[in-house]
Order: sequence, then structure tokens, then C-alpha cells
Amino acid sequence: MAAVGALLVPAGAQAATGPALDVPESTLDAALNCSDGISDAQRDPVLLVPGTTLTPAEFDGNYARAFAAKGWPYCTITLPDHGMGDIQVAAEYVVHAIRTVSAEAGRKVSLVGHSQGGMIPRWALKYWPDTRADVADLVGLAPSNHGTLIAQAVCLPGCAPSFWQQRTGSAFMTALNSGPETWPGIDYTNIYTALDEVVTPNFDENGSSSLHTGQGRISNIGLQRVCPAHVADHLTTGTVDAPAFALVLDALTHQGPADPGRLPAGACAQPVMPYVDPVALPVNEANLATTVATQVALYPHAPAEPAPKSYIRS
Repeated sequence: MAAVGALLVPAGAQAATGPALDVPESTLDAALNCSDGISDAQRDPVLLVPGTTLTPAEFDGNYARAFAAKGWPYCTITLPDHGMGDIQVAAEYVVHAIRTVSAEAGRKVSLVGHSQGGMIPRWALKYWPDTRADVADLVGLAPSNHGTLIAQAVCLPGCAPSFWQQRTGSAFMTALNSGPETWPGIDYTNIYTALDEVVTPNFDENGSSSLHTGQGRISNIGLQRVCPAHVADHLTTGTVDAPAFALVLDALTHQGPADPGRLPAGACAQPVMPYVDPVALPVNEANLATTVATQVALYPHAPAEPAPKSYIRS
């Protein structure tokens, strides 16, 4: 993986629309890391977006490893402050990544994100309209599309800015979900688990992760509906879960969103997704759990939700 600096933008690239980006371009460039093969990509590159408290390291032992083995071009986005700060700022990193990678590849990109990482691209698509023409798929793994009830209690004594924003009914969530939730020309796959202990509720298609409105093609898929009695929590859904991985591959290799009817035989019986090193798995999962716990415990608390940006109020 190499940092993507000032990539050449082909003539005729989509003109930028939406508010100017406040984050310096050099900082945005440094947060984007890509595999080889982006400039001559034979398929849509994948952008991997991590969840709150995490970094792209959450994908090292699973999705990045799988895409590398397949020879698929992919990039990762490092959100500022482990995704704990203002999501409105973090969204600028996603906007820049979509524009940069699509321009370099000369084709659309597909986004795969976990938790906040599955939701934050929707903010980019909503307020920077030019990015919509650059995106083929948005696949959310336990995405916090409508926030979480858990954050209501967590934020009573104060909490991280992105926790405030991911509360059910927050100003951020209200703005995100006002108007259409999806956009034409983009395929939306939302994969959720009824055992999600972070993004709640998620018992069925009426839960937080699912989307219903707009002109995008939408598939809301509950893991337990595909694989009855399946055990997957919030973290494993976004990292090593086998049925979730099979659904991601289905979304990325077919027109339209994922179709659970195409799930390969045996996917529900696999303990973890293919390409995961079983020897390294316990250490990797322990490291991720430690990162989550450290960020939750030590990140400075804010007394209130960040103020909405002026482009929302205008």
C-alpha cells in the first residue's frame, strides 16, 4: 500500500460540486492509501472505510487480504481521530477519496464500510453531488444509517463528537436522512445482524442499518434471515463474518445490490470468511477490541453535538 499523493486528474473529469473542503489537500492525500493497479484498473476499485474507534487496520487481516489475493485494486481511508471526531469533517476525507480514486482509475468506485464507515459515504453523496456519478456500489456492514439508541445513554455524561452525531434523532442523523436516502445509479447493500450490540435496533428491515427511500437500488439483508441461528456481532459483521463477506462479493460482482439468493452453498457454515489467517485471527481480533476500548475510554468527551455546518442550514 502506498500513500496516494497528487494523482493526475484526467481531462473531462466530473466538475466538483458542493461546499469547499476545509481540510488541507495534503492531509486528505496522506489519509488515502491504495494498492497497485488503480491507474489501469480493469474493474471498479474498492474504497474501504473503517468504523468508529478504528483505523484501516481493521481490514488488514480480512478484506484487504482478500482483495489483494484476488488481484482487485483497493484503497483505504484513514478517518481523523479514529472516527471519533466530527463526522462532518471526516466526510471530507471520503469525498476526496471518491474523487481522487475515480479520476485516477477512470471509472466508478465501490465503497465498503463498517459501522460509521458504511454510513459516512451517504453524507458525502448527499452534500457533494458530483460524487454520485463516481460511485457504483455502497456496501454497509452493520452501518449506522439511522444512528443508535445505545448512544443516548452513553452520551448522558458527555461523549465523543461522533457518538453524539450517531445518536438516534441527532441533528446529524436528521439532516442525513431528510429527503431521499439513496441516489439513482448507485447500488446500496446494507448487511445487518440482529445481534448487533452497537447499532441498535437492528432486528429487521425497520432497523437502523436499512434504507428505504430514494431512487437507488437497495438491498437490506439480515444475516439471521439468510443464515438462521447465525451468530455475528457488530465487530465480526464488519471484519471476518463469512456470510457478510459472501454478500459483499456478490454486490461487487453483479449488477444491482447483493442478492441473498445467490449466496454460495456452505457460506453459512464457514466459521470465518476465506483468506483470513486462522493463526493470526485471535491476535488481530484482540488488537481490534483493545483499540475500540482504548478510544472509548480515553477520547475526550464533548458536552454536546457538534454544530451543523453552514451548508446544511443554507
